[in-house]
Amino acid sequence: MTMTRKKIVAGNWKMNQNLFEGKQLVEDIINSNFTLEDHQEVIIAPPFIQLSLAAGQLKDKPGIFLSAQNCHQKQSGAYTGEVSAEMLKSTGVDYVILGHSERREYFSESVELLAEKVDAALEKGLKVIFCVGEPLAIRDANQQNDYVETQIAKSLFHLSEQQFADIVLAYEPIWAIGTGRTASKEQAQDMHAHIRKVIAGKFGGTIADHLTILYGGSCKPDNAKELFAQPDVDGGLIGGASLKAADFVAIVQAL
Repeated sequence: MTMTRKKIVAGNWKMNQNLFEGKQLVEDIINSNFTLEDHQEVIIAPPFIQLSLAAGQLKDKPGIFLSAQNCHQKQSGAYTGEVSAEMLKSTGVDYVILGHSERREYFSESVELLAEKVDAALEKGLKVIFCVGEPLAIRDANQQNDYVETQIAKSLFHLSEQQFADIVLAYEPIWAIGTGRTASKEQAQDMHAHIRKVIAGKFGGTIADHLTILYGGSCKPDNAKELFAQPDVDGGLIGGASLKAADFVAIVQAL
């Protein structure tokens, strides 16, 4: 069976850009000269304060979608400062990023909590970009495959095949984020292939073959093309380089 996996470049702005800076950045991105094929998507993930405004800017822009960076596991209630999946959906959000290494580390998000968040997002019709990845100590001990497999199994293996169709996985080698280090294209490919094998073992080969797996470790315009050329790397989850329209668009063009 001939199959084209969805190829995605997603920009995670993290806690950057005020309302006016964010508005300009979205305008600069959508006004840039790039074209997308049917199997390609661009996703923009600004802070919560930007979402409603960005949703309006991206309306009727084919191939460009909006993501939140997090959501709460409950749909409503006395959770001061939190945002639910239903709230996100009402603003026009398409995706939500869950399991990012910064959330796991700084906010102590466990695999069990992340399973609840995944359920909450899928229940409200959001697609999930689910992040996995190992710290340096695990990589140096050559335990990265088991570590990542455990992250996936404990947060996603309760899903049905139908639910899993709304999951995008993002591999972020924590030792290559914000450090200037980047996993080699061979290291990225090896882990992406392992992730696909793990998914095939649980959900079957067809679902694994259709799964989009993004690379999320210091991907930049100068290394995007060789990373994206790997057979199991289906695009990137971009951090710092997503804050400059020219850099982000150059990475999109590398698809």
